[in-house]
Amino acid sequence: MLDLLSDILTRLSLKGTLYFRSSFSEPWGVRVPAFNNVARFHYAHRGDCLIYLPSTGDTLMLAQGDLAIIPHGAQHVLHCPITVPPDAIELEQVIERSGFNGDGVLVWGGDGGKRDIQLICGHFSLAPGVRHMIYDRLPPILHIPNYGEAAGAWLDATLRVIGAEAGGSRLGGDLIALKMSEAIFAQAIRAYIERSEGDAHSLSGFADRRLARALQAFHRNPQRNWSIDALAREAGMSRTTFAVAFTGKFGVTPLHYMTSWRMQIARQALVEHQASVADAAALAGYASESAFSRVFKRETGFSPAASRNQGHSERI
Repeated sequence: MLDLLSDILTRLSLKGTLYFRSSFSEPWGVRVPAFNNVARFHYAHRGDCLIYLPSTGDTLMLAQGDLAIIPHGAQHVLHCPITVPPDAIELEQVIERSGFNGDGVLVWGGDGGKRDIQLICGHFSLAPGVRHMIYDRLPPILHIPNYGEAAGAWLDATLRVIGAEAGGSRLGGDLIALKMSEAIFAQAIRAYIERSEGDAHSLSGFADRRLARALQAFHRNPQRNWSIDALAREAGMSRTTFAVAFTGKFGVTPLHYMTSWRMQIARQALVEHQASVADAAALAGYASESAFSRVFKRETGFSPAASRNQGHSERI
């Protein structure tokens, strides 16, 4: 399943763009604004705090060693127990008032208490217009208690390295933090999917080993002329059983899933690599440019040429 997840996240063009350490002392509260095409994370390196999501009204405790990911960039408030969310200060104001310039540690808060917390914070950007159900169906917040301990000693060590490298002064520190954090983000999504196996309304299809085998085969060679029978054989199921199980767990037919993913592959080639329409069609498994163009526009809302020109404009 990890190879499947790796392919999906790679196509989503997930890139870390901001990493820093923060040290907050009571009383404190920070309001983090909403961002499009962004996933944020907070790891409690030391101490604990509360996270409030205005969109759902939910509040959770982020204890030491816990990881929280806000996959869709929703507005949220980080605060201590003695500060209520309405009293939190906007992140931009905190950065300005603290004098934080991106180096070292963001230090903020009062001196009225002995409790403090150190967070490792950051966000990932996603390429605009690139989507997949494995990302779209994630909840507003992923909370993984005892993240380092649950995932093993290697992850705990990785988080400690990120804490030391992010925002530091040593050469290559930000790049090291970036690559390690990308791996942690993938592992967190994997942990969520594995826990959703019994949830018929979530991402349980990816945790189903038989369906995952079929998807892995498709993702390894999406250009192949896949049939429902061929996918069912990969899953070790009958055609009918496979089709019913796939649609029931994913909410879309196998054909719809394959078409959507092929168009994402084509879009990435057009936008990021300036591929020709013919080459993009071939990557998506289409011999006919006209047939490919019709499906591409239906799926994305733009013609292949328009998407390619958009990518070119973004580079100028």
